[in-house]
Amino acid sequence: MARDNQRGGNRRDRDEAPEFADRLVAINRVSKTVKGGKRFGFAALVVVGDQRGRVGFGKGKAKEVPEAIRKATEQAKRQMIRVPLREGRTLHHDIEGRHGAGRVALRTAPAGTGIIAGGPMRAVFEMLGVQDVVSKSLGSQNPYNMIRATIDGLKLQSSPRSVAQRRGKKVADILPKREDASHASDQVAEDA
Repeated sequence: MARDNQRGGNRRDRDEAPEFADRLVAINRVSKTVKGGKRFGFAALVVVGDQRGRVGFGKGKAKEVPEAIRKATEQAKRQMIRVPLREGRTLHHDIEGRHGAGRVALRTAPAGTGIIAGGPMRAVFEMLGVQDVVSKSLGSQNPYNMIRATIDGLKLQSSPRSVAQRRGKKVADILPKREDASHASDQVAEDA
């Protein structure tokens, strides 16, 4: 009996522990034509993240705006993905994401660059916790397609640790040697 209570307590703690931030990206008024006229409803698009490498998006429809936002937030929390970040601030490598006509290019950036992204993509990066990234939407300007394409690109993101594990090598074997880079810069300085 005590064990069941303990389990329930742990689950509750686990659900409440991660604090998620959410961002309303788009709200759309939709109408349905019925016999007596039109019935209006609302569709909401929400991005949710813990700002430490997890992000998800959801959409919800309801007669009232707050209910649509609540439904979208619940769906976003269920569909979260984990994205490996380099130094907790940027992406590991450049990538292109696609969804339908939506196409986005995501690029790593040096420290201090900030988030250079338009509307819906900016919301995804802010909720993900990325501090430095350069991105460009190359296809559809529809916020739903842009977010799906961005999430698609982020799913393809891989860290050196995961690549090394997949290849059965060490992380040091995969990453370029830092000594070679420093020797090359020293050589250039001596030549000048």
